[in-house]
Amino acid sequence: MYGQMLPFPKPTVHDPPIKRHQKLAFSPNSQLGFFSSIKMASEISSRKGGRLAVIMCGGSQKKQEVEQVDKSDDVYYMRRCVELAKKAIGCTNPNPMVGCVIVKDGKIVGQGFHPKAGQPHAEVFALRDAGDSAENGTAYVSLEPCNHYGRTPPCTEALIKAKVKNVVVGMVDPNPIVASTGVKKLQEAGIEVTVGVEEEMCKRLNEVFIHHILTGKPYVTLRYSMSLDGHILNQLGEEAMECGGYYSKLLQEYDAVILSSTALAEQSSFPISKEPGANQPFKIVLSKSPNSQIQIPAFDNDAASKLKIISEKDANVEPQNVQEGIQTLSFDRISLLETLENCKQQGLCSVLLDLRGNNGEFEDVLKEGFELNLFQKVVVEVLPLLGGGQERVSKYLDFKANVKRLTSCASGKSILLEGYF
Repeated sequence: MYGQMLPFPKPTVHDPPIKRHQKLAFSPNSQLGFFSSIKMASEISSRKGGRLAVIMCGGSQKKQEVEQVDKSDDVYYMRRCVELAKKAIGCTNPNPMVGCVIVKDGKIVGQGFHPKAGQPHAEVFALRDAGDSAENGTAYVSLEPCNHYGRTPPCTEALIKAKVKNVVVGMVDPNPIVASTGVKKLQEAGIEVTVGVEEEMCKRLNEVFIHHILTGKPYVTLRYSMSLDGHILNQLGEEAMECGGYYSKLLQEYDAVILSSTALAEQSSFPISKEPGANQPFKIVLSKSPNSQIQIPAFDNDAASKLKIISEKDANVEPQNVQEGIQTLSFDRISLLETLENCKQQGLCSVLLDLRGNNGEFEDVLKEGFELNLFQKVVVEVLPLLGGGQERVSKYLDFKANVKRLTSCASGKSILLEGYF
């Protein structure tokens, strides 16, 4: 298993010095997931003579000027590692997403990514792709190579055996069984190691994995839609659920999505990701409605194993159309903390709380979540509408929470806001 991201430990007097990358070019506006636009740092242009290019943000037709990174720069290859790693979005948990590129004589001779837990790591695929060309080359990898035996052999040994000359690491693995031991092993074999290239970007790539390793708890994101005047809306933007839409991508990224039973009653089917090859999230339905049957949209029998209904003990949780395999769970009162603990026991590392339907079902859950600091992230879709929604957001978010690193991006006719608690 890959590890994660603890603060990089200082070397002892017996360790060879660790080369820290001093040319970091991470922009605060750089984003991953459904925010895919990357703004190149201006220092690269002044140093390398970069030229202007045009990118599109979240489906918007608005042009943005960015500076292109020279292909001889470490930043270019590390960003390539990140792009490769993202090919496995939603498939690697509990492992991280990792990409690797092998470069020799200024050309990429091998590349790979970690596709799924239990399968070879990114370095192995990249070295296989490079073959003999890896010798005396430079390996770029977004996460420190592992140095222990798990379901796969150590990647440090594979790199040493391939006789690479240099290894450039995006971020140190925070897993205590790895943290810096991979770097040390490579250095002891005479390989020059550089760490911290596009470190913040690499951390954002694996924010779920990092949180899970450091806390043992699921990573929780709160999502809701609102009008321009602050009313909560049940609807999504026109393109949000289509392939490439932000909501379709969110469903692909998270292990589970928490929904309201009242929101499902208005739908003919469960929300699904339409991204090619997407792993559909586990569905968790919350219901506080006593003495009423929960309306469950139609779905095939295979999907029943990925559905759980959580209710209060006086609620009637028997679906109108009984489906085999549906899991049920009841609490004295619906608790987000207990729900997340249940997710943890099921091996679910990330959860999307989708605030739609009768928001009264979420009122206590939201209060508990903020009081216990259970939320890590928030995604808000602001639709180009005035009024027409339910209660104002302030009624259900009647408390203060500082949002950090707030970013925005256009998505169709809507604006997406993303921030961290």
